Amino acid sequence: MNLKPRSISNELVIMRSLNNRMELSEKDKRHYSNLEKGYQGELIFDQLTEKIQSDIYIINDLCLEYNRSIFQIDTLIISQKTIFPIEIKNYEGDYHYSSDEFRTLLSNHEITNPLDQLKRSKTLLASLLKNNGIYLPIEGYVTFVNPEFTLYQAPVIASIILPTQLNRFIKKLNDTPSKLNPQHRELADLLMEIHLSKSPFTRLPSYDYSQLQKGITCIACLSFETICNEKKIVCNSCGYAEDIDFGVLRNVEELKCLFPNNKITTNYVHDWCKIVKSQKTIRRILLQNLESIGAKKHRYFV
Repeated sequence: MNLKPRSISNELVIMRSLNNRMELSEKDKRHYSNLEKGYQGELIFDQLTEKIQSDIYIINDLCLEYNRSIFQIDTLIISQKTIFPIEIKNYEGDYHYSSDEFRTLLSNHEITNPLDQLKRSKTLLASLLKNNGIYLPIEGYVTFVNPEFTLYQAPVIASIILPTQLNRFIKKLNDTPSKLNPQHRELADLLMEIHLSKSPFTRLPSYDYSQLQKGITCIACLSFETICNEKKIVCNSCGYAEDIDFGVLRNVEELKCLFPNNKITTNYVHDWCKIVKSQKTIRRILLQNLESIGAKKHRYFV
């Protein structure tokens, strides 16, 4: 049972929008690319865990704190006798492992050792659970999900799961007898309750409203080559047509994410959407779909 399905992080949502609406620095482009690759890798692993039919709990995207130390777990699996924290990596290309270091094969560039990340997460998780009177064994893994990933001189240790081993790893989890009880559910509920919804590791470039390109992007191809009629938003680039109400509301959510402290007003949304010429149309959509507070010039929506 998946108790906490995977969701797109607020950081990635914002970076997607900024990447579309402004020119990012090379550093920010790399950060955005890494976020996308990481999320796609997690989705690959989720497709594998969907095949597990044994009695387990799955909790995704956990951000926890113990003794003022914050740690993240990509996927946590709770079975009858064991807790499995999983670190998911979507690395692509050739790497080699030597002297406890992961390096790219061509440039010999050192990357953060995911085994160190896993060790830290396991240690903090064990302490957190012990502090709550829970003593189940913890068995952690670093899973490399990209089929184009190769690790030369890979250490023969059980905590590394290479792409060619993923199906066998899932089969092992599926074949291991597991029968959960109310104590397991209490453990899962505890972890979800203390989960930090806002990650302190979020890194965003500085931006303001004036520097972002306005307009409704195509939901299919992300192009700004869109036009609007009374009922539809049509993309001149790929031809995709979207209901105007849905398109405006989609952009309202984007505004809320980018500028959470700004009030949603008719003028504000009208300026942001740009291609919807009629303020009456914007007002109608907001009135029909959001809660209205105040009246006339002082009205805003939540």
